[in-house]
Amino acid sequence: MSHDTTAPRAPTGTHDVLPPESSRWEHFLARFAALAERYGFGLVHTPIFEDSRVFRRGIGEHSEVVGKEMYEFTDRGGRQLALRPEGTASVVRAFVQHRPVTPWRAWYATPSFRYERPQAGRYRQHHQVGVEALGSDDPDVDVEIIVLAQRFFESLGLKNFSLAVNSMGDAQCRPAYVDTLREYLRGQARVLCDEHAQRFELNPLRVLDCKTSACRDATQNAPKLLTALCESCTAHHERVVAGLTAAGVTFQTNDRLVRGLDYYTKTTFEFSSHALDGAQNALGGGGRYDGLVESLGGPPTPGIGFGIGIERVLLACDAEQVFAIAPMPPVAFVVDVTGGEGARDLVAALREKGLYVERAYDGRSMKSQLKAADKSGAACALLIGSEELAQKSVTIRALREQREQVTVTIESLLAGVDATGEISW
Repeated sequence: MSHDTTAPRAPTGTHDVLPPESSRWEHFLARFAALAERYGFGLVHTPIFEDSRVFRRGIGEHSEVVGKEMYEFTDRGGRQLALRPEGTASVVRAFVQHRPVTPWRAWYATPSFRYERPQAGRYRQHHQVGVEALGSDDPDVDVEIIVLAQRFFESLGLKNFSLAVNSMGDAQCRPAYVDTLREYLRGQARVLCDEHAQRFELNPLRVLDCKTSACRDATQNAPKLLTALCESCTAHHERVVAGLTAAGVTFQTNDRLVRGLDYYTKTTFEFSSHALDGAQNALGGGGRYDGLVESLGGPPTPGIGFGIGIERVLLACDAEQVFAIAPMPPVAFVVDVTGGEGARDLVAALREKGLYVERAYDGRSMKSQLKAADKSGAACALLIGSEELAQKSVTIRALREQREQVTVTIESLLAGVDATGEISW
């Protein structure tokens, strides 16, 4: 019996994030968390897998996400489960289950899973940050949510991006529009792309969002949803537009923007990067979902939120040459040629005082350790030789500037850290 000795690799459509790139992810998450919390959002964690009904009922049976992309499986107990394809439905399920006091504002950072052809910045396991605000149908909340996303992109240094806004209407006005659009598409069925020529009857709105030239040409003269809105949805949309204008946010109205999830009502929006290829340039987006809580068994509760793709946004940052986070170098590098006990104890003492310090291992030579110290980027090396070990002292040698090296007792070195918060000599 033969055995496969090939080294395993990450599955297709997934990727590893290693230092130093992971340092950039840490800063990305910290910046998003700080901004979200300034807007009143608290962190929520939900399971990576859920009862598949969460997504089938929440996202929609006829959506492409559920029909073509969702990872679904039966566990050993016979339960039908699915890996989370997006963040909102899981957060709303948690809201329905735990019934927190409204208004409720939550932010998340999570992997999501979709079986689709890997693209630039979009993997089968990709990562998102997002926010959800439940309990208010005030259009000013929509404005706050959109502005939060806008300010986050700006905080990363991004400039070459745009915002598109639309309204999806609601249960009062959208059904009549969908019927009108379906009838229009019947007359265009022979020129639609292969996928939508077969599926437009089930979900005609998705044709508006199709990127193929065939569907875009076919819907050029399609009826416009914004002209079919009821009085309430029109007033809501106008308030959102006025609020974004007052906040100084530049945007375009895009009546094709329906996004890929069935739960959206009224406001939808999407941010796109002009520094990336047009087919894979979406940075994130979201919208209002006033019926989603009910579809998952909760009481009528309006909500709105967005999701932002981490990988895609970092690609945009690279394209604009912004948000290049260099790993923090150690404050000091301990060089010990007496067996390592001195380095072990000094490194531990300095780390207890809050400093980032490094050392070498495996009994390396003085030359090798100093080379490692210089490569680390540390400002100074702390040298422990036989004399220093005997006198419980350390010699401080500057690595980045011309300074005379000095020898101090370890006691005074640690006392200086207590007084200044850094190594000083």
